[in-house]
Amino acid sequence: MTGRKDIRHRGKIKFSEYFQKFENDDRVAVNKEVSVTSSFPERLQGRTGVVTGKRGRSYIVKIKDQTMEKEFIIAPVHLRKIGLENQK
Repeated sequence: MTGRKDIRHRGKIKFSEYFQKFENDDRVAVNKEVSVTSSFPERLQGRTGVVTGKRGRSYIVKIKDQTMEKEFIIAPVHLRKIGLENQK
């Protein structure tokens, strides 16, 4: 679950996260930015997926929901890149 930010960071958005770029086939984790008001599904919080494309400023992320693969359009401020250098 996403909680509150501490008092010093409340309302702040890191612009580097807001304008970050992703390539196709990048693995990303979905982490809701609570400072950005959006209708964000709670079931996506903490999920991982693969970037399959871009639509406007947002990215199309393929996430496996139970047994089906679904595509969600998510703003880049809610995405964190997962490095594959740690996995072998």
